[in-house]
Amino acid sequence: MISCEGERCRVQGPITMGNVAAVLAESSRLFTSPAVVVDLAGVTDVDSAAVSLLLEWRREAAKANRRIDYTNVPANLKSLAELYGVAHFIGA
Repeated sequence: MISCEGERCRVQGPITMGNVAAVLAESSRLFTSPAVVVDLAGVTDVDSAAVSLLLEWRREAAKANRRIDYTNVPANLKSLAELYGVAHFIGA
């Protein structure tokens, strides 16, 4: 689901209530660089759990004094973030 090369990580597949805990656990092992860029181009399906996950990644990065940025945020994820009023937190 997540693959990383240095500071760049790619997320593939869905991010939904059904798998968000597994994605979070996987990211905890992989997001260790001082700065991480998460490429979301491969995300296929989202629900509100995806928005929560991106916000949690921001919180975790801030606690660890790291930087996290998102790129290629899918339109459906941007729409959800805008609906919830948090688009500015994920750079959408």
